[in-house]
Amino acid sequence: MDSQQGVYMDTDAVRGMAKNFGAIGDVLQAVNKAMETLSNVLKATAFVGMVGGLAVAHYIDSIRPQIEDIAEKCEEFNKDLDASVEAYERGDELGSTRFH
Repeated sequence: MDSQQGVYMDTDAVRGMAKNFGAIGDVLQAVNKAMETLSNVLKATAFVGMVGGLAVAHYIDSIRPQIEDIAEKCEEFNKDLDASVEAYERGDELGSTRFH
């Protein structure tokens, strides 16, 4: 496609992608909270002598930052895609949004 033809966007598809990224971000945030709770429980049981739980808690704690990072990126994609659709619909061609 040459620059004379213009830029076209399937706004419904892009909005659907944004919604999916938002849902993925929400699920990953819930997973992160569940893992945090599990880690805290395992640390508490380690305090009363169940040392194996402490090793699992440390493993969980090493995974949680990556899950939180991916969740934040998905939520950012959700906002960026929505902003791109809105800019496209109002005819903004100045590049004021990330994906337009």
